[in-house]
Amino acid sequence: MIELSRLNGKVFYLNHNLIEIFEETPDTVIKLTDGTKYVVREKVDELLGKIISFNRQVFAEKTRVN
Repeated sequence: MIELSRLNGKVFYLNHNLIEIFEETPDTVIKLTDGTKYVVREKVDELLGKIISFNRQVFAEKTRVN
């Protein structure tokens, strides 16, 4: 799960595996596979960085266990 902020500053956690699409319009809008939409403070580049960082952490832990 990645940590994101709504426009009002409230923090929430999102399962990034449910993201279908995200774009800046100019706010960053995230659309999930079930049609739910979120507007967040993070820019697209920052969102991508959070997803990549989370995946690296998960895969690094997985390779250490095996």
